Amino acid sequence: MANKSLFQSITSVLPRATVVNEAGGPAYKLSAKHALAQMAATGTFGNVYYASAQNQLDAMRKLIDEIDDNEFLAKLAVYSRERAYMKDMPAALLVVLSTRDTKLMHQVFDRVADNGRVLRTVFQMTRSGQFGRKGLSSSLQRAFQRWLNDASVGKLLSASIGNDPSLRDILRMARPTPKDDARRALFGWLTDKPVEKWAPATVDHLPSTVQSLVAYRAADTAEAQTLIAGDLQVRWDLLADAAKGPLVWKAIARQMGPQALRMNLNTLLRHDAFKKPGILGFAGTDNAVIDYVAGQLADRDAIARSRQFPYQFLAAYMNASDEVPSKIKTALHDAAEIACGNVPKLPGPVIIGLDTSGSMGCAVTGNRGRGGTSKMRCVDVAALFAAAILRRNPDSVVIPFDTQAYKVKVDPSDSILSLSARLSKYGGGGTDCSLPFVEANTRYAKQAFAGIVLVSDNESWITSGRRYGYGQNGSTGVMTQWEKFKKTQRGLGIVDPKLVCIDIQPYGTSQAPERDDILNIGGFSDAVFNVVSSFLENDASRFVREVESVEL
Repeated sequence: MANKSLFQSITSVLPRATVVNEAGGPAYKLSAKHALAQMAATGTFGNVYYASAQNQLDAMRKLIDEIDDNEFLAKLAVYSRERAYMKDMPAALLVVLSTRDTKLMHQVFDRVADNGRVLRTVFQMTRSGQFGRKGLSSSLQRAFQRWLNDASVGKLLSASIGNDPSLRDILRMARPTPKDDARRALFGWLTDKPVEKWAPATVDHLPSTVQSLVAYRAADTAEAQTLIAGDLQVRWDLLADAAKGPLVWKAIARQMGPQALRMNLNTLLRHDAFKKPGILGFAGTDNAVIDYVAGQLADRDAIARSRQFPYQFLAAYMNASDEVPSKIKTALHDAAEIACGNVPKLPGPVIIGLDTSGSMGCAVTGNRGRGGTSKMRCVDVAALFAAAILRRNPDSVVIPFDTQAYKVKVDPSDSILSLSARLSKYGGGGTDCSLPFVEANTRYAKQAFAGIVLVSDNESWITSGRRYGYGQNGSTGVMTQWEKFKKTQRGLGIVDPKLVCIDIQPYGTSQAPERDDILNIGGFSDAVFNVVSSFLENDASRFVREVESVEL
């Protein structure tokens, strides 16, 4: 008889691990398209636990060199901007397209550079020389000129916020020919040219919004500014620098939309917008402003209409100063609860493997230096995902793990932010991604599940010293345990269980290879919930196919 340890039936479905991951453990290399899509959907060029910003940039360029499909790059740029809401990666892909296929670059330019911030990022990346040239090609210059001439006044004013590069730098290098005297005057004003050099345009040609903004900045009193600000429909940032005290900041608060309010609670606090005026200055609480802000944040109809998920509200709650009024913090709690209603129900309960290892303590943005690094850690994002799924699918099971699996009792009806905070406190050690699968095959072996969702940075390494890693036949431990799980679940009547691996950080490897029963997702965005739900419902689409489905 043949050696059963070598030729047992399970080894035929266990692919050998093909690479070593960033942490030194066995893993599977993703295809170039998948790895690039994962990187683009995950986000930014920032230092993460196992990779520096420069290493990520080098990896991105290497992956791009392997992909001879410019249409895919164009679709990925649009996908990562419109569906994953990223900024740096789509801008980088747009710059790459400008050197490889100018027709496609023009086709997607306005969809990727949909606001001034992304436009400035594209300009910055082009000038850096990291993608082959340090200046604007004639084709790229035409794209910038078109954007600058076609953008609304409000869009151009918003684009003028920020430096290095500034909109002034872009205008001076792109040198757009103004389409009319109003645009000629606006370009002159934005670049600080003397009025006599605007000819034939004059100050009277400036758009009314700009004239009001000039009047606001020139106003001598807070009362005059407040009166003008009440009718000005511009981004609050344009009013902030010249604001003459708390009275004006109260008016600015009422100009902010829900997103701006959510992101700038500490700014409003710093400028006493939540205090009311008195004889000795601003003191006490201004309930009218507090009620307005709280109402905007927890507007049920607005949250449902925008399909927001709880992530942004958790980030705001974590970043809010202790002095932010409790009513506003309660509104963030309420908003997160309302946003849970936007999380899809899954076709059945799942096991959620929640990585709480040390590397998951890294900021989700990576380390971007002073002021640019989020307080949200990877583990916070992962815990929030688990809590949101548990809220909508209460029969699901969450298993936090690092080098051990933790037994956790949670009440799915608890508040979403409390659930998330509790789940994120486990662990902090090394990583063994197979542990939730082991638990599924032992403690939960008699319970039926639609599948397993692993939320991790996929850097399993704790068992890498063993021959062939942890799994049988040279596979990863995840794959060995996954095959056992599938066999057990089929005995319970689950015909086609699924595995979803959500990679919070883009290292380019996974603990399970892409195939019909396994989906690898890069990053965390609003799209993740719907992609997971579709896959568990036997939708054959894949992450790369999600990208390829983009209409150009």
